[in-house]
Amino acid sequence: MSEDLHAKAKKLLSQSAVEGLQPAEERWLRSHLAECTECARDAAAIQEGLRALRTVPVLVPKDLAARTQLRVRLRVQELSTATNGNYGLWLVAAASWLLGVFSAPLVWKVFAWAGGNFGVPKLALEMGFVIWWTVPALVAVSVVLHRRVVGAGSKGI
Repeated sequence: MSEDLHAKAKKLLSQSAVEGLQPAEERWLRSHLAECTECARDAAAIQEGLRALRTVPVLVPKDLAARTQLRVRLRVQELSTATNGNYGLWLVAAASWLLGVFSAPLVWKVFAWAGGNFGVPKLALEMGFVIWWTVPALVAVSVVLHRRVVGAGSKGI
């Protein structure tokens, strides 16, 4: 049981240094540290280590904030351009789908006429009809994949 208390105290010590504690946990930890010299030494060592880390000088370039802001703006612009480019693709895909739905009876009549006049089997007509409507989807997929490959290649990925 004593080992569980020490493990809990060490966990709470770490948590208090990083993210803080709930009031009940903080009260428990203070009372445990008052009773346990080993955990109190660990707490003092942690505090001393944190103080030492805070005194280490960190040299930061003067223009670091400006450079970071510039990179963030460029990334936002890059993402915005990529997203806006896909809206056009979605619009074209939606228009293609709507045109396909409304023109399907007419296209089927053309296929039936061609099949009747040239003696093409019905299965070949049906396959041709399916292929006729899958070509726009295949073109759209190839455009998306091409844009991804070109985009990844320009980023050096």
